[in-house]
Amino acid sequence: MKHTKELIVLRSFAITVGLGIVALLSYSFTTGTSLHKKLTTLDVERINIVEADGTVKMVITNAQHFPTKGDVINKTTYHERKKRAGMLFFTEDGKECGGFIYDGQKTNKGHNAGLSLTFDQYDGDQVVQLIATDIAKNGRRRKSSRLVFNDQGDHSTNALSTKLWAELDAIKDPKERSKKYQEYKKKGLLMTHTPRVALGSFTSNKGLFLFDDNGKPKAKFGIDNNNEVKLEIYDEQGNVINSWPSKQ
Repeated sequence: MKHTKELIVLRSFAITVGLGIVALLSYSFTTGTSLHKKLTTLDVERINIVEADGTVKMVITNAQHFPTKGDVINKTTYHERKKRAGMLFFTEDGKECGGFIYDGQKTNKGHNAGLSLTFDQYDGDQVVQLIATDIAKNGRRRKSSRLVFNDQGDHSTNALSTKLWAELDAIKDPKERSKKYQEYKKKGLLMTHTPRVALGSFTSNKGLFLFDDNGKPKAKFGIDNNNEVKLEIYDEQGNVINSWPSKQ
């Protein structure tokens, strides 16, 4: 009888301790109390890095859980875009401000691969982009790696630009659409991704490239196919109007 009572006491004690540990862990997770754990390997499909108030500051995700049409982060509903593995960055007020994405796969005719690290204008799209692409098709291979600086509209936002692009897409007359596009662009209302400076390699074309405010190339300082240094100046149609060194 005595042993039975001792066994009951021990069991009661073990259950009480176990419930206490569970309660402590639950309290730690729900109240934000620091719980530091060291793991050797962690397999996860997506991680949201959040502030104490719940604002998402970074997303690390596989391709399947990459935010696309209908997904909501920081009260922003996303438009449709290709799913890729990578990371997304967010400002203190929850606006997406850049990210790192990558993909690559074999195709029936070769392969298609690329990666991109971008930094965005506030509430806009990328103004700085480090990008690399590698496309092989039917025995031909095109590779490029470059650092690009873009212009975006001074008054553009993600929401406004999405609305205006939808409006432009609905205009059937090409001339009318182009006129309206130029009007919005002049007012700085559109996210236009207008390149201004690019440094990199485009297959056999390597150098520093300068563009005008319409994104047209105006100058290149680089190395030609004969490994000779060359400076070229272009007109509106892309024709060389001056170069250094001059042809002998």
